[in-house]
Amino acid sequence: MAETRVRGEGGRRGSTGGAADLGWDDSLYEADGSGDEPSDGDGDGGGNASGTEPRDGGRHGGGRRRVKGAGRGRGGRRRRVLRWTALVLAFLILGAAGAGYLYYRHLNGNLRTDARAGGESDARKTRPNAAGQTPLNILVLGSDDRNDPRNLKLGGSKENVGQKPRADVQMLLHISADRKSASMVSVPRDTMVQIPECRDAKEDETYPATFGMINSTLQRGGPGCTLSTWENLTGVYIDHWIVIDFVGVVDMTNAIGGVDVCVNQNVWDRSTAAQRGGSGLKLKAGDHSIKGEQALQWLRTRHAWGSDQNRAKAQQMYLNSMMRELKETNVFTDAGELTRLAEAATKALEVSEEIGSVAKLANLAMELKEVPVNRITTTTMPNVPYPQDPNRLVPKSGDAERLWAMLQDDVPFDGNGTKGKKASDGPADEAAPDAEIDVQVRNGTASDTLGAVEGRATVLQQALAAEGFGRTTVDREAAEPVKRTVVHYPSADLKGDALRVAEALGIPAGSVKKSADVDGVTLTVGADWREGDTYPKENVLEEGKLPESAEAQNGAEKKCMDVAERIYTW
Repeated sequence: MAETRVRGEGGRRGSTGGAADLGWDDSLYEADGSGDEPSDGDGDGGGNASGTEPRDGGRHGGGRRRVKGAGRGRGGRRRRVLRWTALVLAFLILGAAGAGYLYYRHLNGNLRTDARAGGESDARKTRPNAAGQTPLNILVLGSDDRNDPRNLKLGGSKENVGQKPRADVQMLLHISADRKSASMVSVPRDTMVQIPECRDAKEDETYPATFGMINSTLQRGGPGCTLSTWENLTGVYIDHWIVIDFVGVVDMTNAIGGVDVCVNQNVWDRSTAAQRGGSGLKLKAGDHSIKGEQALQWLRTRHAWGSDQNRAKAQQMYLNSMMRELKETNVFTDAGELTRLAEAATKALEVSEEIGSVAKLANLAMELKEVPVNRITTTTMPNVPYPQDPNRLVPKSGDAERLWAMLQDDVPFDGNGTKGKKASDGPADEAAPDAEIDVQVRNGTASDTLGAVEGRATVLQQALAAEGFGRTTVDREAAEPVKRTVVHYPSADLKGDALRVAEALGIPAGSVKKSADVDGVTLTVGADWREGDTYPKENVLEEGKLPESAEAQNGAEKKCMDVAERIYTW
């Protein structure tokens, strides 16, 4: 349809087109006929759109002719003021939005990214729980890069200039599927591990598989290689990695405004006749709020604390204190504080490509923000000296596997939650009589080093039959190997039956899970149960039941570091 205009409309649109184009309804700022100008009885204001001719004056004798200039009274001025207010307001809103968008792009431009993984790994993402939630695992790495002059100035030897950086600080942050607890595990830099073949996409170079110190993985394909090494070590699927260097630590701690730490004795981590180097940390006994270079010194101190394991403990104390500080100051709700932190973080961090935006990093921060500090636990991988070299470490058999199993099964490291209650599809219905429960048994006992135990499913099928479960069958097809035994059920009405099957065999209730991949109650016997017809009690994972060798620290507890030798006191 062709556009129709009345006389004078073009000039009017020309004067207010900016507001209209921005989405403003100009009619909101017009006089309504009840103010300065009398109504003609129909409420239409008594004039036409141009304001120069009478409105149907021949039919309505009461019609009133408006002469040129009649709209320049108080009502006309009001309309012009309101229109200009609309324009200015629109400009300010769009200007602010534009500035916000430009700043958002600026922050995104600060971030450096690379591929998530760099080598082969058998770790698979955890299946969602009944509420559709999965755990979140983030690998946090501290780089000792000295190729940036600013990093060299903050610490390290000039001899390292030109070399690829190593990751002397390595921690895995695990946030539970229900987002109610978090765990952090450090692995000492001197730990000897199997490193897979890794490809460095930036350099287009492939490094062969080897057995070496875990801190060297950063040199063999970047953070993605470190992630793949961790996945093979722990069996835990890792979603993302984050790397920070010396300068990044200084900038971040300055943005936070200080973190509280504590020492039991005066400490000075300096060079001695017996030991070269040192962070330079110098503090009197007691409590201190540290930031900037002093915070970096705390995180790098090793000699004064006595070992790399104790350095990890000091780093964990620092992180626990930082989390308490962030929560107490409400930095997540203070726009100014959040802006400063965002600016520092995006400049300080290198991240895996799938979280390479401010929005995604903010989402990660919000995930951790919901976890109470008394549900945050920091630990160190249980370890023992490497037999071939006592200056190196290897995982402690049994204890390390238990720690990894708790992460794989999303079992909280702390005991401050409601034990045994996980996100689920609601309370279980009463189980049917044992003789009426249909159960399928699968053999998933194969592991990375051992084949499946022949006839294992039949042994457990017979054990259930002896308990009165008369409707059990064996799945004769090769089952997918699983590290830990699990009982799956497809729908809420079968949850009670699944729990009853687990109870009969001594399987913990935490190993009973809902799954869309089964048609009925299904027992999959895992690599953790290769013999016997009762589930081993030592394999039961309980909330808060960590090996003592993990040296757990709770986020709500304030602790102080001890100086290892008098030579590092003053």
